[in-house]
Amino acid sequence: MSRRIRMLGGILAAASLLLVAPDAYAQVESGSWKTWSPGYNVQQVGCGSVSGSTFKLTCSNSSGEQRAERRYDTYSGGTHQFEGYFKINSMGGSRISLKQTFGSGPFFLLAVESGGRMYSVEGGATISGGATVGTTVRVNTVNQVGSTHRTYINGSLKNTVNSPSGSYYDKLGAYRTASGQGPISVTWSNIRFWTK
Repeated sequence: MSRRIRMLGGILAAASLLLVAPDAYAQVESGSWKTWSPGYNVQQVGCGSVSGSTFKLTCSNSSGEQRAERRYDTYSGGTHQFEGYFKINSMGGSRISLKQTFGSGPFFLLAVESGGRMYSVEGGATISGGATVGTTVRVNTVNQVGSTHRTYINGSLKNTVNSPSGSYYDKLGAYRTASGQGPISVTWSNIRFWTK
């Protein structure tokens, strides 16, 4: 095999890797986004436990508060974007909230059922499918305070709701909804925030 053919083969192999590698920092929506680095605190309640970026509910309780989450800093006004990738490592339960946007109370909660359906807890609307064990899912939420809150799954717009004026914050991890139960183990990665 000639050196030129070997080089071409190497270039094609590298290019194919680039095509299948996830774009870890592929923010949605155009505009003059600026990186934002909010702080957070860890919340572990009931059978919830957090180890680094892995969040677990270790029990199958269908009552009581069960949560393992990060609660990020509060913001007011402007437009704020969250991006993160989650992968469910194991799931013996169902109806677990993985990503939340809070206002004066629960505002938008993205939850998952055992079959992989992602839905909005407030109202029950289906957001997307495909959140099965071992599959990585990219989530972006864009909260234009005083206008709309938009949710993207793997880069596609899936949900839009009104966003009243006020203060908000983001949460991620694993939280048992009122109709849900564990166990679950989920790992979040490549968490980023922007504002404009």
